[in-house]
Amino acid sequence: MPIITVDGVPIACVDTGAPAGRPDAATVVFGHGLLFGGWMFRAQLEALRRDYRCVTLDWRGQGDTPPTAEGYDMDTLTADAVGVIRALEVGPVHWVGLSMGGFVGQRLAARHGELLRSLTLLDTSARAEDPSKIGEYHRLALALRWFGIRPIAGKVAAHLFGPSFRASGTGKAVVREWSRRLTGIDRAGTRNAVHGVTERGAVEDELPAITVPTQIIVGDDDAATPLPQARHIASLIPHAQLHIIPACGHSSSLEQPEAVTELLRGFLTSIESSTPTREPRTT
Repeated sequence: MPIITVDGVPIACVDTGAPAGRPDAATVVFGHGLLFGGWMFRAQLEALRRDYRCVTLDWRGQGDTPPTAEGYDMDTLTADAVGVIRALEVGPVHWVGLSMGGFVGQRLAARHGELLRSLTLLDTSARAEDPSKIGEYHRLALALRWFGIRPIAGKVAAHLFGPSFRASGTGKAVVREWSRRLTGIDRAGTRNAVHGVTERGAVEDELPAITVPTQIIVGDDDAATPLPQARHIASLIPHAQLHIIPACGHSSSLEQPEAVTELLRGFLTSIESSTPTREPRTT
């Protein structure tokens, strides 16, 4: 997997490149959720790469990005995302962030709006972590650090995937794949990533300053960042669109890939069709 170095930190990325015959096609950058990697957007990449340049990045200590001694907080990850966009010279981009990627996306849009063409937030929150959940998350992170994912896979999966998906044949296969992928990454880095999420600050007061077109997507069965969190974001970002996907948990890009892809495609098409002249790329 290609590596982009941002301020001395290697960040693993997947870059599909510009579609054939469309060197100036807009770029879509995907930020994944906690305990995943850019692979969770594989269905969206496969469907959209014909019309857009698609880029995924793996956060520190997750996916194929190696762990660092520090820098797992959301502000540092936002700086990493800025660095990747600038290094690739693809801004302004369409940002698509799920959960943790949404925490970063909100900060990007509020603080670096010149780098974005649009913002899609999937299954995320603008608030700090729910205090009633932090203790459990920390205990699971500690267990993962010392024993790996296998003994606690069922408990963690219940937070990340909806019940109907986990009960389906497809869902069981995806959960097995997710568990297998987690066994291959650094446990200490994973624990640090969990703490980066649970210790994040709220960004509610920044959201009214977001000016790029925004859509919010949430699974109706999302237990980690449930529907009220999505409604709260939609109430704060001017003109934001809210979409609810039935029978879908927290990891919507994997659980309902067709629904997420179609919402993305329609949203991106509407923006691109209303902007006949591309803005200059930000370097």
